[in-house]
Amino acid sequence: MDEFVLKNGISVGFRRNLDTPRVALTFNIAIPKNEPIAGLYTLICRLLQQGTKNYSSEQLANILEENAIEFSTEMKQDYLSFRFVCLNEDFKLALEILDEVVKNSTFQEFDKEVIKIKGEYSAELDSNKAKVSDEFIKTIFSGHMYGNTYTKILENIDKIAQANVIEYYNDIINHGKKVISVVGDIDIEQLKALLNGTIADIPNSDIEETLIPSPVLAEQKLVEINKSDAQQAQIIQGWLVPTIESPDYPALSVLNTVLGASGLSSRLFLELRDKKGLAYTVRSAYRSFAKGALFHIYIGTEPKNVEVSLNGFMEEINKIKTIPVSEVELESAKNNIFGKQQFISETNSQQANLSAHYAILGFGFDYQQTLISRIQGVTAQQVMDVANKYLNDTYVIAMIRP
Repeated sequence: MDEFVLKNGISVGFRRNLDTPRVALTFNIAIPKNEPIAGLYTLICRLLQQGTKNYSSEQLANILEENAIEFSTEMKQDYLSFRFVCLNEDFKLALEILDEVVKNSTFQEFDKEVIKIKGEYSAELDSNKAKVSDEFIKTIFSGHMYGNTYTKILENIDKIAQANVIEYYNDIINHGKKVISVVGDIDIEQLKALLNGTIADIPNSDIEETLIPSPVLAEQKLVEINKSDAQQAQIIQGWLVPTIESPDYPALSVLNTVLGASGLSSRLFLELRDKKGLAYTVRSAYRSFAKGALFHIYIGTEPKNVEVSLNGFMEEINKIKTIPVSEVELESAKNNIFGKQQFISETNSQQANLSAHYAILGFGFDYQQTLISRIQGVTAQQVMDVANKYLNDTYVIAMIRP
């Protein structure tokens, strides 16, 4: 990617993909402070398209629809993201809308949005799978903003006032580090001029350190929810592990793929579902944020199989701790990761989102290629080493069963 800096210091990554009809932009702003009340950052994000000083929410929606501009905001664990995709000839208009939303949002639909959140999140938690995931995340990230799940938000959202939303949004805008990624068929000099004429007059704290601490899990925890109408048991077991910046990240990624993230060919699927018939669904996942990461295993099974399923987790983990994966399995896992990396970076929008994600975390816009190279070098011994190092006795188990 080409890189340049706007007059206010915002770093911009640009990839010109010739002969593509739509251009994508992602604008990420790092969250500088801990969320004081669960739900506050969610409300900020959801209110950003509900009207500005110059446009009502209906007017904004009409402009976007009439010009086929896909505009969205998303609050991730570590940053607020603004995104749009538009026809090449409408880039200037889409950028002006982004500029208006970022600078002039009024957050006027506050009460309506609170009601909507309560309804949506309560409905989502009717799912046992969502409920056990909520309990797991809330427990493993206890005391940390990463643990502000749907149930935490529902418990606290009535404590939030509109003034809190405005105050903390301004804090993010004024003190959060910012990056922009643009991918599409647009002239780079035109892009520089348009960005410097709009978004480049907001503050940018490129060197300001975040005040958010790292999460800590000091002891083993078990959370069990008994539900009389549950048709099956839902179980999640997980550990806090290093983030993407760690030297161990590539080996943990390969470990995750071998164990349970490669679908039908993963060890958990083959052993617990195919051979033992324990699972409706079984898989593992590795999720990394700026300040912490988690590695977890999920299974949906018959209530009578809870203990044997947990033992099955441990059997597969012990195997991978003591017996090196074969070269064939190692290469298959790497190729699975590379295939997924290619799949999530096919479109202009995906490329803009991915490069902006890596850039806001401090790794640079082109980090995907570096990451692929790091994973390519992983050995069977490294996979075994990280399994022994991190899949230890300090974990959380969350389950729902009748």
